[in-house]
Amino acid sequence: MRAGAPAIMVTVMALGCASANRNGGPSAGAVRAAGRRAAGGGGAAPASRGQPVELSRASLGPLSVGKWRLPNGLTLVLVPDPTATSVSYTTWFRVGSRDEDEPAGETGLAHLFEHLMFTQTKNRPVGEFDRAIEAAGGNSNAMTYYDFTAYMDDVPPAELAVAVRLEADRMVNLDLRKRQVDNERDVVVEERLSSVEDSVDGVLDELMYKQAFKTHPYRWPVIGWMKDIKAVTPEKAVAFYRRFYAPDNAIVVIAGRFDEAAALALVNEGYGHIPSSGGTPRAQAQPELAPATEVRAVVTRPVPADRVAIGFPAPALGDPERAAYEIIAEILAGGPSSRLQRELVVDKALASSVHGDVAPTKDPGLYALWIQMTKGHAAEEAEARVLAALADLAARPVSAAELSKAQARVETAFWRDLAASHGRAERLGEFEIATGDFRRAFARGDELARVTAADVQRVATKYLARGARSVVIARSKAGEP
Repeated sequence: MRAGAPAIMVTVMALGCASANRNGGPSAGAVRAAGRRAAGGGGAAPASRGQPVELSRASLGPLSVGKWRLPNGLTLVLVPDPTATSVSYTTWFRVGSRDEDEPAGETGLAHLFEHLMFTQTKNRPVGEFDRAIEAAGGNSNAMTYYDFTAYMDDVPPAELAVAVRLEADRMVNLDLRKRQVDNERDVVVEERLSSVEDSVDGVLDELMYKQAFKTHPYRWPVIGWMKDIKAVTPEKAVAFYRRFYAPDNAIVVIAGRFDEAAALALVNEGYGHIPSSGGTPRAQAQPELAPATEVRAVVTRPVPADRVAIGFPAPALGDPERAAYEIIAEILAGGPSSRLQRELVVDKALASSVHGDVAPTKDPGLYALWIQMTKGHAAEEAEARVLAALADLAARPVSAAELSKAQARVETAFWRDLAASHGRAERLGEFEIATGDFRRAFARGDELARVTAADVQRVATKYLARGARSVVIARSKAGEP
């Protein structure tokens, strides 16, 4: 995320990016990189100023949500709400760390671009993007993940055109001269030092994914390996930009107070001249349900007590079993009365905290449990009790009361995300990227409500009771709690 403090902790590990604050960071200015419209720009198709085509429509309560496509391939998801007080304008590029070439030493480029996109374009000097958004009374942020890179602008309704103009400009006119790339690369090097090398959670997360996945690109970190970050050149950056930053590889989600027809006209005017990439090639990763077996590692760190991360196989965000899995995660570690919280923290005082997080990935990912042990207790004690809790979920149906409470908590959080413009834009963009259809988000609410005790038992047996897990323990001295 773009806010000053890195978003590390547990959700960090699931949400990927932890970007430094670019408002005050170094970002030297520059000669523009050759754009896609230049000769040899990747076989770009000529731009067309035809009319947007409506692809689908769905209802969100009293609101009507439309999905559109421009002739150059740009996808739009529009959620006009006359009661809103602002507009959330988000741009989702179908490029994340999974699209990088690790064998070629090119990891970390997707995340680096989250930084580079806030520097300058051939039309606007250093820092102008932030200044223009702030002058309009808005704010901006960004995030990188395994499956996408997203840019978020929240602006007053009267300033929607500002967001359109700025985002369209940096989609095609980003400046990528050497000094600029070098400066932002150095910022990311420092970020990796603070969020991984000098962070216990960062180390645990990285190892948990690396040893869990054997073939899938989720095995390397969103921020990239340090050697690859240091090896980034302007030529690599330009090639990555030309390949992935194009309208036919992007989804714009607009939610808030605006007129749909007017917004369509604005977006068509702002982006219609930008040529498509001609078909952005993406690496075809075979989904991997990982880990397949038990894998583990122990690292020595200056910790007051053991800290452990355990990653279990988890279904993709769009999987039909995902709803039941999210209910299971809530039952296990979703709040102060969850099973593991009571068992490990309240009743036995083995741990001071327990947190669980299910990765919102396009392909099968991980359910990560983070446990901070109390002094004198080994991580293996908590691990044994976690495994016992999982076996119990698979062996015995959950009670109606416990199931109902978990459903209420998960559903409340889900619909709360869709209650405001910013949350709507993020949730719909996430589902459009991960499942190919924003309407799956609306279906998810009904799926959560329909989860039964039998569903919980079946899904727990399939994913969590097989013993397959990726365990990483941090302790102050190897072999000792």
